[in-house]
Amino acid sequence: MDVFSHSFFADSDTPYDDARYVIFGVPFDGTTSFRPGTRAGPRAIRELSYNFESYVPAFDLDLAEIPFTDLGDLDVSVCPDIMVEEVVEVVREIIQDKKIPVMLGGEHSVTAAAVRAVHPDCFIVCDAHLDLREEFRGAANNHACTTRRVYEESTRDIIIIGGRSGTAEQFEFARNNLVLYTADMIRQTGIASVIEEIQEKIEGKHVYLSIDADAIDCCLTPGLGTPEPFGLLPGEIRDIVTSLAPSAVAFDYTEVCPVYDHGQAATVAGQIIREFIAANWMSRNKN
Repeated sequence: MDVFSHSFFADSDTPYDDARYVIFGVPFDGTTSFRPGTRAGPRAIRELSYNFESYVPAFDLDLAEIPFTDLGDLDVSVCPDIMVEEVVEVVREIIQDKKIPVMLGGEHSVTAAAVRAVHPDCFIVCDAHLDLREEFRGAANNHACTTRRVYEESTRDIIIIGGRSGTAEQFEFARNNLVLYTADMIRQTGIASVIEEIQEKIEGKHVYLSIDADAIDCCLTPGLGTPEPFGLLPGEIRDIVTSLAPSAVAFDYTEVCPVYDHGQAATVAGQIIREFIAANWMSRNKN
């Protein structure tokens, strides 16, 4: 793995061979359709990760006790089709080495590539956008097509959480073929009941868990490439991640666009990544 630059997440001191979790970044925003800049997301998340103590009080656990490493950023092609193959290759190697990939985006198109490599039973994504287009602006591997690519290439067992933007056709497709919890539904029923229902649906399944930063209300974390109001709260994303982490065999956090805020989106991302690792580790090491 000599295709990475060197910029590391705080406390990721374990050598690769001994690591259980492998962080890596994909600084790609080549199909961005509104505001560019998510290519700077991995760097910003890592920089803000040094703001936190290594101790995670929610789990009474110090990250120094968890074997995880950071490979740095993948030096990806500017061509989305080539980028996809590069990400597939890296994630496939991590999975073959029996480690859990933790990917930092970059735009959300990087996710479909990682899911293809993992081939999970179920794909769960927190996202403002349904991302169910067949293609967008001439590209099938576009950030607006992520969930459609997953549906066609990897698994049809898909749960979308926080969706509130898409065409009428996309919403019809999601309601008929996927499980969709819109942001409005979550406000009405409460996040706890939604999480409980999802946990029942995924029992015994290997899950790929993906967080698009714009699932969170843009008024709270404005550092987003495609901001949408009336979204989820950071604490709700945290509850989703820590509750579903025990079922996850791979995780990513994408679409942080740091040029448009003062670190809010990257700070939330950094803390949620830490808590994903802690929650997953605790679930596998209860004794």
